[in-house]
Amino acid sequence: MALPTLSMSMEADAAGKQQRSPRGELVHRIVMKWGNHVQEAYHADVGKWASDMVPVFSKASLDTLTRAASAPSFDSMNDAFLVDDQGNTVHTNLLNAVNAGAAGRVSSRLLGEPANDLVFVPITPCRIVDTRLAGGQIAANTVRHFDVTAVSDYAFQGGDASNCNGAGAAGSFAAAAINFTVVTPATSGYITAFPFLGTQPLASTVNYYAAGSVVGNYAVVKLDQGASANELSVYSFAQTHLVADLVGYFINPVLGNLDCQETVSSNITVNANSTGTGSSPACAAGYTIVSGGCTMSTFDGRIVSSRQFPGSNTHFCAFRNENATNANTGVVYGRCCKLPSGRTP
Repeated sequence: MALPTLSMSMEADAAGKQQRSPRGELVHRIVMKWGNHVQEAYHADVGKWASDMVPVFSKASLDTLTRAASAPSFDSMNDAFLVDDQGNTVHTNLLNAVNAGAAGRVSSRLLGEPANDLVFVPITPCRIVDTRLAGGQIAANTVRHFDVTAVSDYAFQGGDASNCNGAGAAGSFAAAAINFTVVTPATSGYITAFPFLGTQPLASTVNYYAAGSVVGNYAVVKLDQGASANELSVYSFAQTHLVADLVGYFINPVLGNLDCQETVSSNITVNANSTGTGSSPACAAGYTIVSGGCTMSTFDGRIVSSRQFPGSNTHFCAFRNENATNANTGVVYGRCCKLPSGRTP
């Protein structure tokens, strides 16, 4: 049932319109248009939603409010307020980032770059948190902290009495893939998972819409990699139990020795006072050429060119034999290595 404020008469609404400023009229249109949707889709109190939106409404320009008031969907109305200091929407910034990448202005990731080149390790799902067994319910509007890495037994926080298939012994890892389940919350609300003692993001990890419900969601959560015992924090809007099952983790890369092999051409005859060319054999399947080189059999020989052409899987050499009477021989080498998936030399 709609709230009384959303079912006012045409006369009262017209009278109020005469008293409202242009900004106030746009805000009124937004609340009237989407109030019932907020109540029905999110089971939220319309008055509280409108009150929570006051800082957003007051910061927005009249152009932004006009776009929001005319938006055809609730999501597009919300997106209208997601603008940066230059007035770009999230969609504009995304398009700019894509275009920048297409123009080659995004720097490539380095092999072994610790912040970006993470390795995902899947595990058999294993429970690391169950507040029904340890710790009790998370109180409303509070944050509970949990230990995820360097753990030999998760039972102290209601989890499995093991290191969860080696995850606890894997050392510090950068992010965790977790199935979070909210169990019997006291009212509707949400939880947000984030790095231990980090800034709580303005986003939810699991939304729960009714008291007593059981709602789950999968999320990849960045973890704190500092010296503290805990790595994960979870905020809850309402009092609730929480269950967390680890299904994998993202660990910083550890580079070992590259698996490399060398390819060598047959002898390439370069006649007296002449030139010659040749290429190394192509790399074997699964290997990529990363370097190469050339040699000649005597000091009368000269390497004119030594290079790998773009897109080629071989190394190319050009020779010059400056001996006026005797032939010379050249050889081309290619160094082929197995590289991590998707990487190029």
